[in-house]
Amino acid sequence: QVQLVESGGGLVQAGGSLKLACAASGLAFSSRGMGWFRQAPGQEREYVAAVSSGGGVTSYTDSVKGRFAISRDNAKNTVYLQMNSLKPEDTAVYYCAAASGSTLYTSLLRYAYWGRGTQVTVSS
Repeated sequence: QVQLVESGGGLVQAGGSLKLACAASGLAFSSRGMGWFRQAPGQEREYVAAVSSGGGVTSYTDSVKGRFAISRDNAKNTVYLQMNSLKPEDTAVYYCAAASGSTLYTSLLRYAYWGRGTQVTVSS
């Protein structure tokens, strides 16, 4: 049974930082690209960042470039999202997802497994 469990969300003031973690089990973690997505109230789920299976290639949506960093530890079956200089518009539920292949993808449709999400709230 595949499980993705996010942690690290919370309430932070604008300009602050949070580090999200996603612990994976039940799948060949080191063989899969991993991604982070977010969904704000009333909005569609959107792509945030992704990392290839080996961690050597990363990608970000434009709005978080230079502020967020995705990384992974294959020995711990965990993917991380370091979020700095947070803005109120970053407020959302953040989901991690495991891709169907080893590369990174920006489309939700290429992700086979999803966590339940963790809430991030940035106050102004």
